[in-house]
Amino acid sequence: MRKHYIDNLRWIAILLLIPYHAAMAWNVWNEPNYIFFNGNKVISSIIVFLSPYFMPLLFLLAGISTKFALQKRTIKKYISERVRKLLIPFVFGTLLLMPVMTYIADRFNFGYKGNLFTHYSVFFTRFTDLTGADGGFSLGQFWFILYLFVISILAVGIIVLLKKRTPKFKKDTSLWFICVLGLPLPLLSELLSIGGKSLVEYTYIFLVGYYIFSNDRIINKIEKFKWLFLFIGLCAATLNVYLFIWSDTSYPLVNTVVKFIAEWFMLIALLGIGKGYLSFNSKVTLYMLQRSFAFYILHFVWVVLFQYLLADILFDNIELLYIVPVILAYCATFLSCEICIRIPFLCSLMGIKSNSNYTCKDR
Repeated sequence: MRKHYIDNLRWIAILLLIPYHAAMAWNVWNEPNYIFFNGNKVISSIIVFLSPYFMPLLFLLAGISTKFALQKRTIKKYISERVRKLLIPFVFGTLLLMPVMTYIADRFNFGYKGNLFTHYSVFFTRFTDLTGADGGFSLGQFWFILYLFVISILAVGIIVLLKKRTPKFKKDTSLWFICVLGLPLPLLSELLSIGGKSLVEYTYIFLVGYYIFSNDRIINKIEKFKWLFLFIGLCAATLNVYLFIWSDTSYPLVNTVVKFIAEWFMLIALLGIGKGYLSFNSKVTLYMLQRSFAFYILHFVWVVLFQYLLADILFDNIELLYIVPVILAYCATFLSCEICIRIPFLCSLMGIKSNSNYTCKDR
């Protein structure tokens, strides 16, 4: 049986990417961005509140999905699908969409005067901080697709090696067992970390999804205590925002602790809430399921473009400069998804099914 709450949690998380990435233009920690305005604590709080668990949730859901995918696919077929659905879209996005975003960034941040085509030579020869804010090479949002591809291949190797050692769970799984699974996260977060994105941490989260949270007994336990987990997660996430953004005194150790508490307890809380309230299928959920990956691929370029076009017009009104590009980016992203999903060639490049051959039974 398809786990609809996994699909629904995934596309809901992906929809939040537009306000999340739009907020990066106001970050107060001076991280380079394609478009950068003056720092704003309120808007920056959106990023800090979501960031501990936002992307980890997608890796966790991918791990759970892999468990079910391998029940009806061979390892060879699974790897072939990962190439088609992840590696090809990664190459497509990096080579065709990222140069557009870095071109806009170079014009906005450094006054680049050339055209888009001449800027391609800048993109493929300038390797600095990899943020793309200076027009140089960047993976942008496609780092996630690359990480997911690499982790999927690594995980398959681990799964094959541990094929006969899949853990068995008692009917009444301990609540403490679920909680302590998050303890390794701070230790793993700095291992093979590029730009604050740890390949080891995300591999661990992926495997926890595969081995632990694909088990219905564990999920039922989480659902039972979802509000407790949510309370702890929200308190930690809010405290993390206060300590990182609003506090006049720095408490790095405490800030680190609450960040990882927020990460883990929000992850398990969202799984419980998803299981309890998102285990359904409808025309809306099928529509979003079909388009969510294309939405991920296309959304950021529209955010950057509209912030660039409206920067001079709305510069004196921070609220409108944030909200209007967000609204326009949603509209443009959905419209471009509708166009792409009707063109088989583009569907192949983006790793999605065309509108004519998709059913809710597909994973």
